[in-house]
Formats: sequence, structure tokens, C-alpha cells
Amino acid sequence: MDRTELADFLRRGRERLSPADVGLAEGARRRTPGLRREEVAQLAGMSVDYYARLEQARGPRPSRQMLAALARALRLTDDERDHLFHLAGEEPPRDHAASGHVRPALLLVLDRLHDTPAQVMSDFGDVLAQNTMAAALVGDVFSGPPEQRNIVRRMFTDPAARELFPAEDRAGLARSQVANLRAVLAARPADPRPAALVAELRASSEEFARLWDAHEVAVRRSAVKRFQHPVVGLLELDCEVLLSAEHDQRLIVYSARPGSDSYERLRLLRVVGLQDLTPSGRG
Repeated sequence: MDRTELADFLRRGRERLSPADVGLAEGARRRTPGLRREEVAQLAGMSVDYYARLEQARGPRPSRQMLAALARALRLTDDERDHLFHLAGEEPPRDHAASGHVRPALLLVLDRLHDTPAQVMSDFGDVLAQNTMAAALVGDVFSGPPEQRNIVRRMFTDPAARELFPAEDRAGLARSQVANLRAVLAARPADPRPAALVAELRASSEEFARLWDAHEVAVRRSAVKRFQHPVVGLLELDCEVLLSAEHDQRLIVYSARPGSDSYERLRLLRVVGLQDLTPSGRG
């Protein structure tokens, strides 16, 4: 691990970004260019002290998961992400699709969506990045363990996760998730991740196994989805799906029709933010 070069690379990556580049408010006038250390730490989901020690060339060797979080926070390209891994003494992920590294173009769009929920997901259900509004709507997935960031796994293994949706909608949502996962598995049979998820859920969920055996296939596209939020109530939102060029990552944007009850409740959610989120089932 080259601590000196790693510290310099992190500092320069931080200084080249503005708050607007990552979807943050400018706030008070800044004496130095770029993001503050606490802002990078927040984006990466780590403590400010830990990040500061990395920039001061005295921190411990970051884990691969932490390196991936730093690459996402600093909006690194694939080449820059690989360089970060090398400086930390780690071999970069050779399967770029398996790394969970969000493409900069998708993050650029996500960072500019301030007033509507949006998140970047893999085609088999891993949440890779989300804005503050998405965290307020569906929970901050990065506050929990990595395995809880997959919406298909949560649908079939976490009963509390289903409470986010009206009871009459849950069966249809579960069915569509399984149909989408089957399409992904057929399109990428050599990718071990969707195959492992299918094997895990067939063994742990009778409902999933039954739906899987029905062999329905449907790729997830734009739709209307309802959310039963514990604070603002029922929201009926248009769900728009924007695909990356490789079609393995998707930017999901949720919006409400102007003048509707859901539109007003979404505005209320923007005010409420994360402060009133309940701890169970949504984080």
C-alpha cells in the first residue's frame, strides 16, 4: 500500500469536485476549492476521522468495499477506480460489471435530481447509489449490510420490507421481480451474481421458488408504483427507467403527477427528509 500516493490521489479527487457535482448544496462560502472531507466521508458512508487519516497518509489499509465506496463518492472513472485499488495494494475487479461501480454518466444525472427520488440499480436488483429523496422514500440502504441492498432479496426474506407497499400490490411486485430476474439470468448465464441470488432465494423462500417454477419472463420497464410511506402516507408514483448503454445498470426516477395528492405528499417528503424515517424494515 502506497499511503503517500493514495493520500494525494484522494485529496486531488476531492478538490476537483464541487458540491453541485455530487448533488450537495453549496452552503457557506468555501475558502478552498472542492468538497470538504466530511462531505466525502458522508458520500462514502465512513467516519470523517477514518477518511481524514487516509488523506493524511496514516490510515489503515482500506477494504475492497471501502475502496469501492470511495470510488463512487469521488465519481471516479473505471481507470481511476483501478488506480485507487492499485495504490491501496489491491487488485482491481477484473469483471467491471461485478464491481458495483456506478457509471459516471448515471451518477451525473442522479446528482442533479434534487426534488424527486432516484436511485441507480443493477439489473438484478442491487441498489448501487441513491439520492436523499430516494433514501427518504424507501430507506437508506447504505446504512445496513451489503446483502440488504438487493430489493429482490429483501422482498422475499424481510417481511418488514414489504410494508413499504400496499398489501394488495405485494403479490404483483414479487411476481414482476422474479420475472425480471429470470430474464437477466438468461441474458447473462456466465454471471455468477444473479445465479447465486436465484439459488439462495429458491432455498430460503417457498414463494420465490413457486414463482420461479412458473417460468414467467418480463424485463422491468417504466410503470406506476405505489408506496405506503409511514409518515406521508400513500404515494402513487410514475417509475421511469433509464438504461445504461450496456443495459446492466438502471437509473430509476420516481415522480408524481402535478396537482395530485401524491405530488403534495412528495413535496412533504422533501421537507420531512430522513429525520422521521422509522428504523425497522426501511433502512
